[in-house]
Amino acid sequence: MEKDFITLTIGVQKNIALIAHDGKKSELIQWCKDNEEILRCHFLCGTGTTARMITESTGLPVKGYNSGPLGGDQQIGAKIVEGKVDFVVFFSDPLTAAPHDPDVKALLRIAQVYDIPIANNRATADFMIHSSLMNESYDHRVINFSKSVADRAHTLPH
Repeated sequence: MEKDFITLTIGVQKNIALIAHDGKKSELIQWCKDNEEILRCHFLCGTGTTARMITESTGLPVKGYNSGPLGGDQQIGAKIVEGKVDFVVFFSDPLTAAPHDPDVKALLRIAQVYDIPIANNRATADFMIHSSLMNESYDHRVINFSKSVADRAHTLPH
């Protein structure tokens, strides 16, 4: 019988997604500059405009996906599902409405489902990146989705 949960490992080198709403991009860029030495040790990706701006301002290599409103948030969410993003820094702007808010909510939801650390402001990002866990691998438990789907299929009428 399959277990209800499986253990996944976040490696020593983290796959970090960097995302920021327009009103928070300069704050995220400054955070990246302040933490450049740590970030250089990890694989970085981000949504389009944010990734490009971070690379231009810091020299850090950041793999860019589409901009958030054009599907970038969903691309990052897909990378979480694929196990290719295991740490998210998303400086969201709580005072400005975003036209792609459903995409943002979907990204946050999938990060929760996969038990991915996510920071939505500078203080949380500081606590996360300066944690001793940044220098070691980390095992975390997530729902065994294969078992969950199989169990659900048995409960639905045919």
